[in-house]
Amino acid sequence: MSGELLLATLINLGTNLIYTLVALALGVSALLFIDRKLLHKVDIEEELKKGNIAVAIFASTILMFVALIVSFGLRG
Repeated sequence: MSGELLLATLINLGTNLIYTLVALALGVSALLFIDRKLLHKVDIEEELKKGNIAVAIFASTILMFVALIVSFGLRG
C-alpha cells in the first residue's frame, strides 16, 4: 500500500513541477515582452540606482508575480 502512495505522490509532484515550469516560462516571457514593447525607454537598473520608488515597486511586483506562480504550481 505505501508503494502505491509513494508512486502517486511522485507523479503528483512531477506533474506540479512541470506545470510550474511551464507557467513560469510563460509568465517570464510575457513580462519580457511587456518590458520590450511598453517599457523600451525605461532602464530599470538605472532608475533603481537613482532611487526611483515607482520603479522599485514595479520591480518588486514582478518578483512577487514570479513567486506566486511558483508557489501555486508547487501547492497543487
